[in-house]
Amino acid sequence: MDLRTKYLGLELKSPLVPSAAAPLTRDLDRVRALEDAGAAAIVMFSLFEEQITNEEAELDYFLTRSTHSYGEAITYFPDLEEYNLGPFEYLEHLAKTKEAVDIPVIGSLNGISLGGWTEYAVSMEQAGADAIEINLYFIPADPDISSQEVEANYIEVLQDVRKRVKIPIAMKLNPYFSSLFDMAKKMEAAGANGLVMFNRFYQPDIDLENLEVKPSLQLSSPYESRLPLRWAAILYGRLGLDLAITTGIHDGESAIKALMVGADVTMLCSELLRKGTGRLGEIEQEMRHWMEEHEYDSVDMMKGSMSQKSCPEPAAFERANYMKTIQSYDRYPTV
Repeated sequence: MDLRTKYLGLELKSPLVPSAAAPLTRDLDRVRALEDAGAAAIVMFSLFEEQITNEEAELDYFLTRSTHSYGEAITYFPDLEEYNLGPFEYLEHLAKTKEAVDIPVIGSLNGISLGGWTEYAVSMEQAGADAIEINLYFIPADPDISSQEVEANYIEVLQDVRKRVKIPIAMKLNPYFSSLFDMAKKMEAAGANGLVMFNRFYQPDIDLENLEVKPSLQLSSPYESRLPLRWAAILYGRLGLDLAITTGIHDGESAIKALMVGADVTMLCSELLRKGTGRLGEIEQEMRHWMEEHEYDSVDMMKGSMSQKSCPEPAAFERANYMKTIQSYDRYPTV
């Protein structure tokens, strides 16, 4: 079975790419283990805007904008030493990671605003990154910020990074834009080479005993792949962007589905955190078994075969799916 694929101009031996979790990529031995288990590339954990602005004593804008005038919210930001690494240590680790493996290494920048932090894209390129993933994690909770301003912020950050680096750029999106297709087109026009679907906005929880808002981390479930599957299917073949699905990939079947709707790569995190790096090799074997059983010789043969563009029922990815699904439930409790 030929599992080779291309993503962001990179030749990859398979579509299986571990992504963006500090426990997976902070330790060089674990990174080597991922390569040995079959990883086709590595997406590094993120370098956060806050790490950079904190170290440069320029955090005032971010705090003012994001805390919405509640002074006590400032204490919610962790101290710099609580982050995975400082910016210079991150770049050093990126360089060492690149030296430690023979597969492509993708750096990750995470922020929300225009500013000097985007200059670190250049430093990532100089440290050896083969590409950069930009992750804009922004909750537009300010009533005075319009949807046009939110979208413009994404595009401006992308344009700023694009003019600084020559290596490919992927934009990690959230699914909440009013017109995701239009946003994808704007990102392509602004210089993006690929889209990563989707960013998971971790929702806070309420501690009823202490009456506090507390962070809540839930690893992904297989069901969460449905949303990026739909959008990859809709976007495939209609844009010049490479596509990555990064939510809900837990086994060989979910990876196959991602490829069939049009994804170039599947990115894994939660499944590897739960079951270890060796799970990567098991997923590859599951993919090979399915391909052999169904007489698919290559990833290229599968890619996009179940996209909206190729599907015999394209309406299944739109409103018709809702109407059909809502009428399909026929299990009722016994009175």
